[in-house]
Amino acid sequence: MKKEVNAFDYAGLICESMKKGILLTTKAGDKVNTMTIGWGTIGIEWGRPVFVAYVREGRYTRRMIDESGEFTVNIPYGDVDSRILGFCGTKSGRDTDKIAQLGLDLVDSSVVNVPGIRQLPLTLECKVLCRHVQNIPMLPDQILNRYYPKGVDSSISGANADFHIAYYGEIVNAYLITD
Repeated sequence: MKKEVNAFDYAGLICESMKKGILLTTKAGDKVNTMTIGWGTIGIEWGRPVFVAYVREGRYTRRMIDESGEFTVNIPYGDVDSRILGFCGTKSGRDTDKIAQLGLDLVDSSVVNVPGIRQLPLTLECKVLCRHVQNIPMLPDQILNRYYPKGVDSSISGANADFHIAYYGEIVNAYLITD
């Protein structure tokens, strides 16, 4: 079952959870993928509720979001197995079916075609309004050197040479998955 909620009632929890990681889930065709993210924002843009997710250019997730134009954000609420976030933050969906390997339970969403995940029950359903590629020359050297070191393979998890794309997703529904 799902209990619809106001995403902004949980904004503090969402921001606090990003410190340890939350999941960004995508679906293209019949393939579902999820990855751990630690960067994101929730707010109002163009008079609409949005979640902005930052995805590196070389990630498999980026291709899936570009194809579908939708994603869900899955936030821990209550007790969550921390191995889920660790695994989804270090494995690529190109090579690994993370959903199957972790035995995650997918829950159909109400508005978008991307499911929620029962194990991370606070779910935001989002439709991409726009995407923005970072303006690299505008970033200070301190950030470039720390988060985008040259010569580091883009398949490496964590800091690498790939820049981020900001996906502005309109929050079209929010809910808690309940038993």
